[in-house]
Amino acid sequence: IEVLLKLMGSSQISNYFQALVNMDMSLHSLEVVNKLTTAVDLPHEFIHLYISNCISSCENIKDKYMQNRLVRLVCVFLTSLIKHKIINVKELFIEVQAFCIEFSRIGEAASLFRLLKNLER
Repeated sequence: IEVLLKLMGSSQISNYFQALVNMDMSLHSLEVVNKLTTAVDLPHEFIHLYISNCISSCENIKDKYMQNRLVRLVCVFLTSLIKHKIINVKELFIEVQAFCIEFSRIGEAASLFRLLKNLER
């Protein structure tokens, strides 16, 4: 994370962002992106692409245990981004809402859905 923070002003940072977006989502990549979002202003396109990648990773994983675990992590991550006003939820509303509905059996997804509905008012 410290390396990425030092590279923030450089021309190479977009390559690192691209690598983060393209890698398989994991607890570690989520932690890195979460810490970056609280430390610096990240490009909105990067955050949106990363969220889309997280959502599709959750949808495509076959192992139900791992899927449930990753869905929970993504929901906590998204909730944090929304509450800290790091993302404009309106820009991702439909995608995140569909994700919540698909995984509504998981408590964190149901909580995120309620948060979205409250913000919609």
